[in-house]
Amino acid sequence: MGSNGMFTMDEFALTGRTALVIGGTGGIGREIALGYQAAGATVLVAGRSQDKLDAMARELGGTGTPPLTYATDVRAVDGLTALADRIGQDHGGIDLLVNCQGTTVIKPAVELTEADYDTILETNLKSVFFACTTFAQRMQRQGGGAIINITSLAAHSGWANAAAYGASKWGVAGITQSFAAEWGQSGLRVNAIAPGFFMTELNREKMSDERKAEARRRSAQQRMGDLSELVGAAIFLGSDAARFVNGATLRVDGGYLASGI
Repeated sequence: MGSNGMFTMDEFALTGRTALVIGGTGGIGREIALGYQAAGATVLVAGRSQDKLDAMARELGGTGTPPLTYATDVRAVDGLTALADRIGQDHGGIDLLVNCQGTTVIKPAVELTEADYDTILETNLKSVFFACTTFAQRMQRQGGGAIINITSLAAHSGWANAAAYGASKWGVAGITQSFAAEWGQSGLRVNAIAPGFFMTELNREKMSDERKAEARRRSAQQRMGDLSELVGAAIFLGSDAARFVNGATLRVDGGYLASGI
């Protein structure tokens, strides 16, 4: 707030904050990372592909020391611990954490293998759970901050041929609320964004032409979203403007769910 207790637009700024975007080398994560930088934050990105991380470092203008990108397999808890320790040494910790990591397998549930299931749940739910708990401890010691998890419309409604993906995203929605309730007194807020249909690397190849056409038709705005249209929601939830928003899931779906059946 301003000195007179009134709202000011400065509350949307992220100046002076350090943000970590896990899964920030492509699609939603990349767009949020670049948006956070434009809002004034120092942005760090973690991912598995060194080539993509190198490209992201160039986009962020941080190819020197300390690094802005970190190669990590966040499905491993010890990998997350090592990541948090390295970032603490390099940058003194983070103020914002965004969990964008995700994968899916599109096939009938009865054809889903145990390996398919494990891959989806380990990436989409387990890694998010432990990323939150690992960084939460450090953020709480610093006085708080904000965590934003990326869920899905699949966390609101059933989805044929994506049962494990739906289970993982319902899980992310659940832990978002549980962590918000558990950590709110420490000054740490936990919220989520549920994107509608956006043309990302993940769904460009996995969605059939018929499914893409249905997504456009079902949206109240009769189109798929542009990735830049997710950035405002992420900035809001990470900023002081949302300091009393905790445990919420913000749908950015062009009115898809509002359109009903």
